[in-house]
Amino acid sequence: MKAIVVDDEPTMHLILRKMLAKLPEVQVVGAFSDTRSAKAYLEKHGDIGLAFVDISMPGESGLTFAAGMNAAEAPMQIVFVTSHKEYALKAYELSVLDYLVKPITQERLQRAVQRALAASRTWAPGPAMPAPAATAVGTGKTVVTVLGDVVVSNEAGRIKWISRKSAELFAYLLLHPGRRIPRSRLISDIFGGMEHEQALKYLNTSIYHLRKSLEPLGLRDTVRSENDGYALELPSDSAIDYVEFAAQASRLQTVASDNIDRAQRIEQGYTGDLFGDRAYVWAVHETERYAELYASLSGKLAEAYLLMGNAAAALKLLAKLNQRNPLDESVIRRMLLARERIGDKNGLNALYADYVRLLDRELGIRPPDDLVGYYESLIG
Repeated sequence: MKAIVVDDEPTMHLILRKMLAKLPEVQVVGAFSDTRSAKAYLEKHGDIGLAFVDISMPGESGLTFAAGMNAAEAPMQIVFVTSHKEYALKAYELSVLDYLVKPITQERLQRAVQRALAASRTWAPGPAMPAPAATAVGTGKTVVTVLGDVVVSNEAGRIKWISRKSAELFAYLLLHPGRRIPRSRLISDIFGGMEHEQALKYLNTSIYHLRKSLEPLGLRDTVRSENDGYALELPSDSAIDYVEFAAQASRLQTVASDNIDRAQRIEQGYTGDLFGDRAYVWAVHETERYAELYASLSGKLAEAYLLMGNAAAALKLLAKLNQRNPLDESVIRRMLLARERIGDKNGLNALYADYVRLLDRELGIRPPDDLVGYYESLIG
């Protein structure tokens, strides 16, 4: 996928080029300090699939640039890169692909790229072996992506949420497909803390906004009013990424050489935690459940890499798990082994020392004796 960078800081051009160079699926073909130059380039190059855009720039802002791309129905996907978290809500309203806050981590950037690739595969002719979230919309299917964000798309286009609460309401109903959810429950879970009459008013408005958001995709009637409640009834052939990820990951009991390619595709289909940075309070338990399923799959995949002698691939995957949960001892053990396998004794020692300090700082404990013994056996 070809990509461009639009940022008024030349340093960010270098940083993003260097980080994206580690992701072979993406090729940075241009970097611009203002949106005018970027637009001029895009007019001559219609094959750009992804743009990393700073929000706050002299002249036209990244928000205005993205709004113009949306209005023109440009196929290019946009990822905002900014130091300003307060722009997140506006970014979601523009339906950009992702929102990265500086300083950017490699893992977070990779997640954004994987989401872009999954979305691009959605609109391409169906591949022979699709990733979990990449069911072809060319067949007329509706695709729902909620690992990392809340996005709905089909042949008519990509949803543009009218309000933040309309997206939240969709997410809530999505977790209970086809089931009537009483208005009282929606008020309690989504509008809790408000005075009842005010909450009821907000619910009514959000239902209206949700239907209006879905209308351009021909999905307005998927939100049904039913016995003082609401239900979401998506087309039966809809592709929902978290459902597909869970089904495929659960069926993969073990990972070995004969199914490792499949495991890789499933792992790559997990493009972020459930609903991404929106972090709905009512979805905490479900978010944790899918995150644990991802961690289990990734652990099996890393173990398979180690058994096959590919310690570098194992280490790359384990680093992602370690970033998600730095206290997970099982991940640290595998990382220590991977460091030893690639002959990186300095990295092995540094990793162990960092973990010892983390345990002391966060929990006030020392590493267990068996981990100490394991470390000493590796450096022995």
